[in-house]
Amino acid sequence: MSEAVSSPPARQSGPGRALRRLLREPLGVFAILLVALVVFGAIFADLLTQYDPTRINPRERFSPPGADHLLGTDQLGRDLFARVLHGGRIALYVALVSTAISLAIGIVLGLIAGYGPRWLDNLMILVFDAVKSFPTVMLALALVTLVGPSLTAVMVVVILVNVPGYARIIRTQTIALKTSEFVTAAQSMGASSARILRVHVLPNVIGPLVILASMDIPVVIAIEAGMSFLGLGVRPPTPSWGSILNDGFSNIRETAWIAVAGGLPIIVTTLGFTFLGETLRDVLDPRLKGRG
Repeated sequence: MSEAVSSPPARQSGPGRALRRLLREPLGVFAILLVALVVFGAIFADLLTQYDPTRINPRERFSPPGADHLLGTDQLGRDLFARVLHGGRIALYVALVSTAISLAIGIVLGLIAGYGPRWLDNLMILVFDAVKSFPTVMLALALVTLVGPSLTAVMVVVILVNVPGYARIIRTQTIALKTSEFVTAAQSMGASSARILRVHVLPNVIGPLVILASMDIPVVIAIEAGMSFLGLGVRPPTPSWGSILNDGFSNIRETAWIAVAGGLPIIVTTLGFTFLGETLRDVLDPRLKGRG
């Protein structure tokens, strides 16, 4: 009998219809082009350049941009275009994997907090607020002190920073839905809590979180770049946009191209994912259109 009870259709449109509406928005098309450019460069980095991003060639140090080196070379003669493309792999890997893990953990914790007993909700909110209260930089320094600089340390920092925010959003929407008629009907017909959360609650609360996650990706990339800039992220000679920026800052009197090569992809990626998130918000929930 519980199979007969179904939740109301989610407010968001189907993927195909949402994509068509997204492509009708000029800002959405521009965002997709920027994101596609970054993703394409990261995936096909080995085909787009003939240089090894870690190969040192002192004879070509500080070479200006040209036909041989599209973005010039750094203080060790390494090709900056190759380092930017391979650095994009690091940035996107950290951003996508960390955000996906944060989403999964945040959804589970938010559903438990919102649907569980009041005492559990209060306890989890206390934990969320305690974790969220730590400044990101201090959290990164503490973690790196314990485990040392690494890509894993960057991802753990990102997950710890993002999970409380995602969990709070899911918790708030779950509390609003758990007293709704379709959830009450499912409870009266013997549906388990796990089924109610999976079938009736989750489809109606995950939409806003997906939009938020797409807008958080550039924030995660900035965290990774910032930690690598400070020497707390990926270790040399692994290419990272943050480490390229650090090299550019250290050698700014010699050439400005290193700093440009490190900063430009961060700007492009930030604009692409931010515009994409803004357009997704307008497409999936027109009531929010025009609100900052």
